[in-house]
Amino acid sequence: MPARKGKDVITRLKQQPPTIYHRGEQVKDVTTHPAFAGGVSSLSGLYDLQWQHENEMLFTNERGVKVGRSFMIPKTKEELKSISRMMKRWSDSTCGMMGRSPDYLNRSISGYAGGAAFLAEARELFGENARNLHKYLSENDLCMTHTLINPQANRAVGPSQQVDPYLAARVKEETDAGIVIRGCRMLATLPISDEIMVLPSTLLSSKPEDAPYAFGFVIPNNTPGLKFQCRETVDYDRSHYDHPLGSRFEEQDAVVIFDDVFVPWERVLLYRDVERCNKAYAATGAVVHMSHQVLCKNIAKSEFMLGLASLMVHTIGVEQFQHIHEKIAEIWCITESMKAFLRAAEEDAALDQYGVMRPAWDPLDAARNMYPKAYPRLVQIIQQIGASGLVAMPTEADINGPLKEDIKKFYQAARADAYERIPIFRLAWDASMSAFATRQALYENFFFGDPVRMAGALFMSHDRTEVMDRVREFLKKAVEE
Repeated sequence: MPARKGKDVITRLKQQPPTIYHRGEQVKDVTTHPAFAGGVSSLSGLYDLQWQHENEMLFTNERGVKVGRSFMIPKTKEELKSISRMMKRWSDSTCGMMGRSPDYLNRSISGYAGGAAFLAEARELFGENARNLHKYLSENDLCMTHTLINPQANRAVGPSQQVDPYLAARVKEETDAGIVIRGCRMLATLPISDEIMVLPSTLLSSKPEDAPYAFGFVIPNNTPGLKFQCRETVDYDRSHYDHPLGSRFEEQDAVVIFDDVFVPWERVLLYRDVERCNKAYAATGAVVHMSHQVLCKNIAKSEFMLGLASLMVHTIGVEQFQHIHEKIAEIWCITESMKAFLRAAEEDAALDQYGVMRPAWDPLDAARNMYPKAYPRLVQIIQQIGASGLVAMPTEADINGPLKEDIKKFYQAARADAYERIPIFRLAWDASMSAFATRQALYENFFFGDPVRMAGALFMSHDRTEVMDRVREFLKKAVEE
């Protein structure tokens, strides 16, 4: 079947609902439940958007099926850039606030399919599975969530040394037909989806006792025994006027419980191979293609914050102050830096050993290490510009209430009447101070994991010998002179 439209997304969620729990009850229909309906509506809107911009966002695969461009396995730089344009349009439509929009994991499975030969080195079946899953997911245009991290019980020891060996999801048994998984994982963002990709983070130790925790597979979200325990929603079922971001872009986050979940062999990508699990993201190129998507999202998000801050400045007439110039310039520099990273990653892209056009890693790695520090600063600037104005904005009910005439008079701005100013500042509040905003800031800080560990990985993986040698050569010349 061709790429889906919004109504298809909603129909599938109704017909094949995941087992989701929220605030002590099982959610029977995420498409209508007040904690989830706003996110579902935005998710479905992404699928309508790809048909509104069909030439840019869809392509016809080798089997003649029209599928989402984020499933493309690029062979040329132009194909790679076309994927980027598609992902940027999706991110623009959500103001960059849906960090796990479907294209994120579409790029992941495309990376695994493109690098399927790496998986096949362990078992030929695993390589075939990657290619078959990519074909199935792309041609049915399914949306995925994923989970990587073991639960935060005793972080001083590994999964096999916890008080219960089944705290972290592990293999309970192996059969001729597949494997059975018991335990739990964190943190599945966008559980309002069709399938889940379950892979290890690259933190497993190479000990025999860790082998049962080393696996990778993709299964439907409605698989028996698979349960999602969600955090309390940050969509409080308020209007778009009151909560312009939270009412639309609540992705949700969940702990995933595997209650003896059966996984058929045809769904398995990695199995009981700690070293291969630790290398899989980098070796297949999946992490590179996922980082490419994240950078497109970060550009959209930074542009949104730049536009919002600039609109606030214009509305209240504070553009004459130098500290305002400095703040807007700072947002602009962050935004342009992200754009420069994207251009460098695409212009320096090269075919990898599997014949896939892979973006250059160094600019992407720099961007993903910088943005967790940059985004909180963007939020802080919005707070500093808005100041007390962010905590004094009336609600939609207030502007239609008994004090509406007073509100009309006292909430006016230099270049806007009250009814124009209030929505701008409510948006700024929802981007910088609300529960939705706080979750966004925390999410960006840990988007790819612990920033300290990420910096450590960067330190260990990027060779600096050449620049060190240049300094040595300079010192040698200085001594000789």
